[in-house]
Parts: sequence; C-alpha cells; structure tokens
Amino acid sequence: MAAAAKPDTGIVCSFCLKPTSEVAKMVAGPGVFICNECVALCGEIIAGETVAREPAGKPAQVRWEREQTDDVLLATLPKIAAAGGQVERQLALWVTEARARGITWTRIGAALGMTRQSAWERFSGEE
Repeated sequence: MAAAAKPDTGIVCSFCLKPTSEVAKMVAGPGVFICNECVALCGEIIAGETVAREPAGKPAQVRWEREQTDDVLLATLPKIAAAGGQVERQLALWVTEARARGITWTRIGAALGMTRQSAWERFSGEE
C-alpha cells in the first residue's frame, strides 16, 4: 500500500528548500525550518570536523562560499532569496497573531527595533 502524500503547507526547509512533502520531518524554529535530512547532514559535519583554532582561541570559520565557482555562487542566490521570502512570510504571520491578541503596534515595533508607524506600514496591509 502506498503511503499517503503529505499536504503541501508552503513550508520549505530553510537550508535545502525541500518542501514538507519531500522530507520525513520538518523542525520549526522562530520563522525558519530545517528538515531531517539537513539535521542529519549537520550532525555528520559536526561529528567529523576538527575545529581549527585561531590564535585568539576562537574557532576558525569555514567559508565554503569562497570555494564555490561563480556559476555555483550565482545559482545559490535565488535559493537564498526564497529562504528570505519564507522568513518574511513567517514574520508577517507572527505579527498578525500578535495583533489578533491585541498587542499594540507600539509594542510590535519596539520588539522589531522600529517605530510603531514603521511596523504598521510594513505589516498592516493598509495603504
């Protein structure tokens, strides 16, 4: 018997951009998501990587972007934009929930580091 397809919620992994219908599990964070496959890959990277130390004792940063060809780097830009779009949609949903709870635009703006007016202009949907 074939397994039932998962409904498409419009949510995708913030790392690989696979939708929920293509992965076994999706873990939600504040406005971001990560699939079980990316979690497993992260675990493999962390378990297998020896962290080099810089003189100041801070872990060295791995800058994989520098090792990519220009074509690979350019092909990645739309993926980053799509992930950013998902975060923006999630932020709007959270602001909508805050308003539904009666939280003022002043408090929402303060939480986002902007003025009440800026928050209202960005999220109210009114012109």
